[in-house]
Amino acid sequence: MILPMPLFSPRIGIDLGTTNVLVFVPGKGVVLNEPSVVAVSTENNKVLAIGSEAKAMIGRTPDSITAYRPMKDGVIADYRVTEAMLRYFIKKALGRNFFKPTVLISVPAGVTSTEKRAVIEAAVKAGAANAYVVKEPILAAIGAGIPIQEALGRMVADIGGGTIDVAVISLGGIVASTSVKVAGNKLDRAIIDYVKKQFNLSIGDKTAEEIKIQIGSAVPVTEELSMLVKGRDLLSGLPRTIELKTNEVVQAMNRELREMMNAVRKVLQDTPPELASDIIDNGIILTGGTSQLRHLPELVYRRTGVQAKLADDAYFCVVRGTGIALKHLDTYKKSIISKK
Repeated sequence: MILPMPLFSPRIGIDLGTTNVLVFVPGKGVVLNEPSVVAVSTENNKVLAIGSEAKAMIGRTPDSITAYRPMKDGVIADYRVTEAMLRYFIKKALGRNFFKPTVLISVPAGVTSTEKRAVIEAAVKAGAANAYVVKEPILAAIGAGIPIQEALGRMVADIGGGTIDVAVISLGGIVASTSVKVAGNKLDRAIIDYVKKQFNLSIGDKTAEEIKIQIGSAVPVTEELSMLVKGRDLLSGLPRTIELKTNEVVQAMNRELREMMNAVRKVLQDTPPELASDIIDNGIILTGGTSQLRHLPELVYRRTGVQAKLADDAYFCVVRGTGIALKHLDTYKKSIISKK
């Protein structure tokens, strides 16, 4: 049952990601961009910190405090903590507002009805008057400026921290899609494993992410970048520094990148011929934080034969899409939005 919307009910859009949470308020734009991390006391199970403050604690906490991500692969892994995180972000985005907001939240393309319901219920318990969920590829396409209501095949690959969501969209709906739980976080883990195996050096998630951003690439390059990497020697237990180069990082991420490209190929294979010809003409649009990995469009072209291009402000496409969908809520309700 949908509750009647209060006359002055504010509206907010939330890109509820595995790695980061972005919040969009119509008229203001993106007002929040914080890590989806929560620090919890192991003694009394109390939430101590959320967002940037909690991320700074990862790997640096005493035994009595645990800092972790309550979202796993784009869906809720810890319901109670996710509810507390949503309440914090909603309150921080709206400030002193006495009306409960209408909230629109992104979910992965492969989300189940149970997982959708969990997101909606968490948002309502966190203080929303109404909560709606929309699949990420749809929001990414809207945010990237793709006219999704046209009778043309458009293909979007949204690559975040937990999942790669690939979809072909036509007439406002998803024609073919897949969601694979291999994305930015798995690339970081692959780098950690590679450095451990090749150099006997232990590094953390934060260092691995910095390596990926600073010198990483989707394909081997002739002019390599290099980076000094600090960690703990696994043999002596003492701090040690090594030099890592781009092509070594490419090698480290090879298997995960191949899985991501297989997801793109699968959706292309499932696409009806008429829409496939549209995709050849229009190309594949890449959105999401991990889509900004160097030379990723070139890798997509090599593996599929279809041109790919990075959307403008790829990292913000999904959250911008929530803002546009909120503006035209009544129109989108009829076709793409799941509601309580």
